[in-house]
Amino acid sequence: MRFALTDEQQALRQAAADVLTRHCPPEILRQAWEGKPDNTAWHALADLGALTAMVPLDKDGLGLDETHLVGVIIEAGKVSLPYPITETALVAAPLVGTPVPNAGMVFASNLGSPLVVGANLADGLLLDTQDTQSPTRLFYFNDGDYDLKPVVTIDRSRQSAKVTLKNDNLPLTNDSETYIQHEGTLITDDPDEITLTFNRGYLGTAAELIGLSHTMLNMTVDYVKQRHQFNKPVGSFQAVKHHLANARLKLEFAEPALLYAAYALANRQDDSNRATSTAKWLANATAALTGRVALQCHGAIGYTIESDLHLYLKRSWALIRCWGDSNFHQDRVRQALLS
Repeated sequence: MRFALTDEQQALRQAAADVLTRHCPPEILRQAWEGKPDNTAWHALADLGALTAMVPLDKDGLGLDETHLVGVIIEAGKVSLPYPITETALVAAPLVGTPVPNAGMVFASNLGSPLVVGANLADGLLLDTQDTQSPTRLFYFNDGDYDLKPVVTIDRSRQSAKVTLKNDNLPLTNDSETYIQHEGTLITDDPDEITLTFNRGYLGTAAELIGLSHTMLNMTVDYVKQRHQFNKPVGSFQAVKHHLANARLKLEFAEPALLYAAYALANRQDDSNRATSTAKWLANATAALTGRVALQCHGAIGYTIESDLHLYLKRSWALIRCWGDSNFHQDRVRQALLS
C-alpha cells in the first residue's frame, strides 16, 4: 500500500507553498488580527485550482480527491492562512459546487465549531441548522440571507461570528420546526455524505495543525541557534535538544497518519472514520507539545503579541478544539476498534 503524495500531488503542494510563502508572511497574518485580511494569497490559491480541486467536474471543478488537497492545506497551516481553507475547499465546495462567479470563493460553516469561522469573508454558509453534534440535514445560505454578530476569540485572525438567519430572525436552534422557516438550499440529508463531510473537516483541521507544528518547530530551532547564554547558543544545551527532538518525533509520527487518512477518504475505505480521527487526535497532540516546547524555548518573549510565535500559538490552540477535541477523537477511535 502506498499513501505518500504522488509527484503530481507534491507539485501542487509545492506550488501552493511558493505562493503562500510569498503572499502570506507574518505581517499579513498580523494585519488580519486588526481587520479584514489581505486576499492576495487566497486568490493565488484559487488561480492554482486549489479551492475547486474537489468540486466535481459536472459542477465546474477539477474532480480531484483528498490526497490532492491535503498537502496544500498543510502549507496553508504553515503560514496560518487567515481564511477558512478547510471549510471552503474540503467541506463545502465538494457539496455546493461553485455558486459564485469568482474563482476566489469563500465558504464558512458551523460544523466544526459553535461559531462560524470566516463568516464575514464568506460568499455563502454551509450550516447545520440544528444545534446538535449529529446533524441530519445540511443547508446552504447565500450571502445576504443572514446577519452576523462578530465575536472576538483567542485568534482574532479567524474572523469568527454568530449567525442569525434573516427570514425568521431567529438564531440557529435545535427546534426542528425552524427547518420550515429557513429558506436555505438543502444540500444533503444523506447520512453517509454527512459523515464524509465531517471526516473531511477533521482531515483538513489536522493538516492545518501539522503545518503549524512545522512552523513553530522551525521557528524555535532558528531561535535557539541565535540566542546565547554562557557564551554558547542555547540550542547546544542537552535539555533544549531533548525538547526539540520530542516535538520532531511527534511530528514524524503524526504526518504519515494524516496522509493515510487522506488516502482512506479518497478511496472510501471502511476504516475512514478511524483514520481521520487518528489523524486529528495525533495532530492535536503534536501541535500541543510543539507549542509548549516552542514557548518554553523562546522564554518570556513567546508570550508577547510582538512575537510572531504568539500568532501561530493562538491559531493552534483554536484548531485543537475545533472539529472535535482530543477526547472526542479518542472515543471515536475506541468505538471503531471495538465495532
